[in-house]
Amino acid sequence: MESNTIIKFIENNHLIKQLETAELKSVIDEFPYFQSARVLYLKGLKNQNSFKYNNELKVTAAHTTDRTVLFDFITSKVFNNTQKEENHPEISAITLEENPSDNLIKNIEIVPETVSKPIELSEEKLEIGKPIPFTESETFSFNQWLQLSTKTPIIREETATDEAHKKKSIIEKFIENNPKIAPLSKDKNLSVLVTQNKQDSSLMTETLAKVYLEQKKYENAIQAYRILSLKYPEKSGFFADQIKRIQILQKNKS
Repeated sequence: MESNTIIKFIENNHLIKQLETAELKSVIDEFPYFQSARVLYLKGLKNQNSFKYNNELKVTAAHTTDRTVLFDFITSKVFNNTQKEENHPEISAITLEENPSDNLIKNIEIVPETVSKPIELSEEKLEIGKPIPFTESETFSFNQWLQLSTKTPIIREETATDEAHKKKSIIEKFIENNPKIAPLSKDKNLSVLVTQNKQDSSLMTETLAKVYLEQKKYENAIQAYRILSLKYPEKSGFFADQIKRIQILQKNKS
Protein backbone atom coordinates (compact mmCIF):
# COMPACT_ATOMS: atom_id res chain seq x y z
CA MET A 1 0.00 0.00 0.00
CA GLU A 2 1.42 3.37 -1.04
CA SER A 3 1.94 6.28 1.35
CA ASN A 4 -0.51 8.44 -0.61
CA THR A 5 -3.21 5.87 0.04
CA ILE A 6 -2.50 5.92 3.78
CA ILE A 7 -2.73 9.73 3.79
CA LYS A 8 -6.03 9.57 1.88
CA PHE A 9 -7.47 7.14 4.44
CA ILE A 10 -6.31 9.36 7.32
CA GLU A 11 -8.11 12.33 5.79
CA ASN A 12 -11.19 10.34 4.75
CA ASN A 13 -11.37 7.26 6.95
CA HIS A 14 -15.01 6.61 6.00
CA LEU A 15 -13.62 5.40 2.66
CA ILE A 16 -12.12 2.33 4.33
CA LYS A 17 -14.33 -0.51 3.14
CA GLN A 18 -13.90 -4.26 3.29
CA LEU A 19 -11.19 -4.47 0.61
CA GLU A 20 -9.20 -1.58 2.09
CA THR A 21 -9.49 -3.12 5.55
CA ALA A 22 -7.98 -6.36 4.24
CA GLU A 23 -5.12 -4.42 2.65
CA LEU A 24 -4.45 -2.60 5.92
CA LYS A 25 -4.38 -5.95 7.71
CA SER A 26 -1.58 -7.12 5.42
CA VAL A 27 0.32 -3.91 6.15
CA ILE A 28 0.21 -4.32 9.94
CA ASP A 29 1.08 -8.00 9.61
CA GLU A 30 4.32 -6.89 7.97
CA PHE A 31 4.82 -3.77 10.11
CA PRO A 32 3.15 -4.51 13.50
CA TYR A 33 4.31 -1.21 15.08
CA PHE A 34 3.00 1.00 12.27
CA GLN A 35 0.51 2.77 14.56
CA SER A 36 -1.21 4.83 11.86
CA ALA A 37 -1.98 1.70 9.89
CA ARG A 38 -3.28 -0.01 13.03
CA VAL A 39 -5.78 2.71 13.89
CA LEU A 40 -6.92 2.83 10.26
CA TYR A 41 -7.43 -0.94 10.32
CA LEU A 42 -9.39 -0.49 13.55
CA LYS A 43 -11.53 2.15 11.83
CA GLY A 44 -12.10 -0.22 8.93
CA LEU A 45 -13.38 -2.90 11.29
CA LYS A 46 -15.65 -0.31 12.91
CA ASN A 47 -17.00 0.71 9.50
CA GLN A 48 -17.84 -2.94 8.77
CA ASN A 49 -19.33 -3.43 12.26
CA SER A 50 -16.97 -6.40 12.49
CA PHE A 51 -16.91 -8.86 15.39
CA LYS A 52 -13.10 -8.58 15.22
CA TYR A 53 -13.16 -4.94 16.36
CA ASN A 54 -13.33 -5.45 20.14
CA ASN A 55 -10.35 -7.80 20.29
CA GLU A 56 -8.38 -5.70 17.80
CA LEU A 57 -8.88 -2.69 20.08
CA LYS A 58 -6.88 -4.52 22.76
CA VAL A 59 -4.16 -5.41 20.25
CA THR A 60 -3.96 -1.81 19.03
CA ALA A 61 -3.72 -0.56 22.62
CA ALA A 62 -0.84 -2.98 23.25
CA HIS A 63 1.04 -1.49 20.28
CA THR A 64 0.26 2.13 21.22
CA THR A 65 2.76 4.18 23.21
CA ASP A 66 0.10 6.55 24.61
CA ARG A 67 -3.29 4.96 25.19
CA THR A 68 -4.91 8.29 26.01
CA VAL A 69 -4.34 9.33 22.41
CA LEU A 70 -5.97 6.11 21.23
CA PHE A 71 -8.92 6.67 23.56
CA ASP A 72 -9.37 10.25 22.33
CA PHE A 73 -9.36 8.97 18.75
CA ILE A 74 -11.90 6.14 19.14
CA THR A 75 -14.29 8.46 21.00
CA SER A 76 -13.97 11.31 18.48
CA LYS A 77 -16.66 12.27 15.99
CA VAL A 78 -14.26 11.57 13.15
CA PHE A 79 -13.94 7.94 14.25
CA ASN A 80 -17.58 7.31 15.05
CA ASN A 81 -19.19 9.12 12.14
CA THR A 82 -19.51 6.83 9.15
CA GLN A 83 -20.65 8.48 5.95
CA LYS A 84 -22.80 6.03 4.14
CA GLU A 85 -22.88 5.53 0.43
CA GLU A 86 -25.83 6.72 -1.61
CA ASN A 87 -28.96 4.89 -0.71
CA HIS A 88 -29.60 1.90 -2.87
CA PRO A 89 -32.93 0.09 -2.79
CA GLU A 90 -32.60 -3.14 -0.86
CA ILE A 91 -33.33 -6.31 -2.75
CA SER A 92 -36.50 -7.53 -1.09
CA ALA A 93 -37.78 -9.84 -3.79
CA ILE A 94 -36.67 -11.73 -6.89
CA THR A 95 -38.29 -10.56 -10.12
CA LEU A 96 -38.71 -13.34 -12.64
CA GLU A 97 -39.42 -12.86 -16.30
CA GLU A 98 -42.57 -14.39 -17.62
CA ASN A 99 -40.94 -17.25 -19.51
CA PRO A 100 -42.21 -20.81 -19.53
CA SER A 101 -38.90 -22.03 -18.12
CA ASP A 102 -39.42 -19.88 -15.02
CA ASN A 103 -42.66 -21.51 -14.01
CA LEU A 104 -40.85 -24.16 -11.99
CA ILE A 105 -39.32 -21.63 -9.61
CA LYS A 106 -41.84 -18.82 -9.86
CA ASN A 107 -43.79 -19.80 -6.76
CA ILE A 108 -40.84 -20.59 -4.49
CA GLU A 109 -41.07 -18.54 -1.27
CA ILE A 110 -37.89 -17.22 0.30
CA VAL A 111 -38.25 -17.70 4.04
CA PRO A 112 -35.78 -15.74 6.19
CA GLU A 113 -33.66 -17.83 8.48
CA THR A 114 -34.84 -17.61 12.07
CA VAL A 115 -32.92 -18.19 15.26
CA SER A 116 -34.42 -21.16 17.02
CA LYS A 117 -32.10 -21.67 19.98
CA PRO A 118 -32.58 -19.45 23.06
CA ILE A 119 -28.83 -18.96 23.49
CA GLU A 120 -28.43 -17.68 19.93
CA LEU A 121 -31.39 -15.36 20.35
CA SER A 122 -29.95 -14.02 23.60
CA GLU A 123 -26.56 -13.35 21.98
CA GLU A 124 -28.29 -11.56 19.13
CA LYS A 125 -30.38 -9.36 21.44
CA LEU A 126 -27.38 -8.62 23.67
CA GLU A 127 -25.39 -7.68 20.55
CA ILE A 128 -22.43 -9.78 21.64
CA GLY A 129 -19.45 -9.30 19.35
CA LYS A 130 -20.46 -5.90 18.03
CA PRO A 131 -18.04 -2.97 18.52
CA ILE A 132 -18.22 -1.48 22.01
CA PRO A 133 -19.23 2.20 21.71
CA PHE A 134 -16.98 4.03 24.17
CA THR A 135 -17.65 7.72 24.83
CA GLU A 136 -15.35 10.50 26.05
CA SER A 137 -16.55 10.13 29.66
CA GLU A 138 -15.96 6.38 29.84
CA THR A 139 -12.25 6.09 30.51
CA PHE A 140 -13.02 3.64 33.34
CA SER A 141 -14.95 1.34 31.00
CA PHE A 142 -12.12 1.57 28.45
CA ASN A 143 -9.50 0.61 31.04
CA GLN A 144 -11.68 -2.26 32.22
CA TRP A 145 -11.89 -3.56 28.67
CA LEU A 146 -8.11 -3.50 28.27
CA GLN A 147 -7.60 -5.62 31.37
CA LEU A 148 -6.68 -9.22 30.73
CA SER A 149 -9.45 -11.59 31.74
CA THR A 150 -6.91 -14.17 32.91
CA LYS A 151 -3.32 -13.80 33.99
CA THR A 152 -1.03 -16.77 33.52
CA PRO A 153 1.93 -16.75 35.92
CA ILE A 154 5.43 -17.31 34.57
CA ILE A 155 6.59 -20.76 35.60
CA ARG A 156 10.35 -21.14 35.85
CA GLU A 157 11.95 -24.53 36.03
CA GLU A 158 13.96 -25.24 39.16
CA THR A 159 16.46 -27.98 39.71
CA ALA A 160 16.29 -30.29 42.72
CA THR A 161 19.43 -28.65 44.15
CA ASP A 162 17.90 -25.17 43.97
CA GLU A 163 14.70 -26.33 45.67
CA ALA A 164 16.60 -28.05 48.50
CA HIS A 165 18.76 -24.97 49.01
CA LYS A 166 15.65 -22.76 49.20
CA LYS A 167 14.01 -24.97 51.82
CA LYS A 168 17.19 -25.01 53.88
CA SER A 169 17.41 -21.21 53.77
CA ILE A 170 13.81 -20.86 54.98
CA ILE A 171 14.42 -23.20 57.92
CA GLU A 172 17.64 -21.47 58.91
CA LYS A 173 15.98 -18.06 58.77
CA PHE A 174 13.08 -19.29 60.90
CA ILE A 175 15.46 -20.66 63.58
CA GLU A 176 17.52 -17.48 63.51
CA ASN A 177 14.54 -15.20 64.11
CA ASN A 178 13.15 -17.48 66.84
CA PRO A 179 9.61 -16.11 66.47
CA LYS A 180 7.23 -16.12 69.42
CA ILE A 181 3.48 -15.71 69.33
CA ALA A 182 2.16 -13.65 72.22
CA PRO A 183 -1.12 -14.95 73.63
CA LEU A 184 -4.18 -12.73 73.25
CA SER A 185 -5.91 -11.32 76.27
CA LYS A 186 -9.26 -12.97 76.93
CA ASP A 187 -11.04 -9.68 77.53
CA LYS A 188 -9.79 -8.08 74.32
CA ASN A 189 -12.29 -7.69 71.49
CA LEU A 190 -11.05 -7.82 67.95
CA SER A 191 -12.89 -6.42 64.96
CA VAL A 192 -11.91 -7.45 61.47
CA LEU A 193 -12.81 -5.10 58.67
CA VAL A 194 -13.95 -6.85 55.51
CA THR A 195 -13.85 -4.80 52.38
CA GLN A 196 -16.87 -5.35 50.19
CA ASN A 197 -16.46 -5.52 46.46
CA LYS A 198 -19.07 -3.03 45.40
CA GLN A 199 -19.37 -1.48 41.98
CA ASP A 200 -19.42 2.32 42.02
CA SER A 201 -22.82 3.36 40.69
CA SER A 202 -21.40 6.68 39.49
CA LEU A 203 -19.10 4.81 37.10
CA MET A 204 -21.78 2.41 35.89
CA THR A 205 -22.81 2.77 32.25
CA GLU A 206 -24.37 0.53 29.64
CA THR A 207 -20.97 0.40 27.95
CA LEU A 208 -19.36 -0.99 31.10
CA ALA A 209 -22.13 -3.59 31.34
CA LYS A 210 -21.34 -4.58 27.76
CA VAL A 211 -17.63 -4.77 28.60
CA TYR A 212 -18.38 -7.25 31.40
CA LEU A 213 -20.61 -9.19 29.04
CA GLU A 214 -17.95 -9.41 26.33
CA GLN A 215 -15.46 -10.60 28.96
CA LYS A 216 -18.00 -13.27 30.01
CA LYS A 217 -18.14 -11.81 33.52
CA TYR A 218 -21.84 -12.55 33.68
CA GLU A 219 -22.33 -11.82 37.40
CA ASN A 220 -20.69 -8.42 36.98
CA ALA A 221 -22.85 -7.70 33.95
CA ILE A 222 -26.04 -8.65 35.83
CA GLN A 223 -25.05 -6.46 38.78
CA ALA A 224 -24.29 -3.64 36.35
CA TYR A 225 -27.75 -3.80 34.81
CA ARG A 226 -29.34 -3.90 38.26
CA ILE A 227 -27.52 -0.69 39.18
CA LEU A 228 -28.53 0.88 35.87
CA SER A 229 -32.14 -0.10 36.52
CA LEU A 230 -32.05 1.93 39.76
CA LYS A 231 -30.29 4.86 38.08
CA TYR A 232 -32.64 4.93 35.10
CA PRO A 233 -36.04 3.54 36.18
CA GLU A 234 -37.58 4.53 32.86
CA LYS A 235 -35.45 1.81 31.23
CA SER A 236 -35.90 -0.79 33.96
CA GLY A 237 -37.91 -3.05 31.63
CA PHE A 238 -35.11 -3.12 29.07
CA PHE A 239 -32.48 -3.81 31.72
CA ALA A 240 -34.62 -6.62 33.19
CA ASP A 241 -34.76 -8.24 29.74
CA GLN A 242 -30.99 -7.94 29.42
CA ILE A 243 -30.54 -9.69 32.78
CA LYS A 244 -32.80 -12.55 31.70
CA ARG A 245 -30.79 -12.99 28.49
CA ILE A 246 -27.51 -13.05 30.42
CA GLN A 247 -28.94 -15.66 32.77
CA ILE A 248 -29.74 -17.81 29.72
CA LEU A 249 -26.07 -17.55 28.67
CA GLN A 250 -24.98 -18.46 32.20
CA LYS A 251 -27.18 -21.54 32.22
CA ASN A 252 -26.02 -22.78 28.82
CA LYS A 253 -22.35 -21.83 28.95
CA SER A 254 -21.44 -22.61 32.53
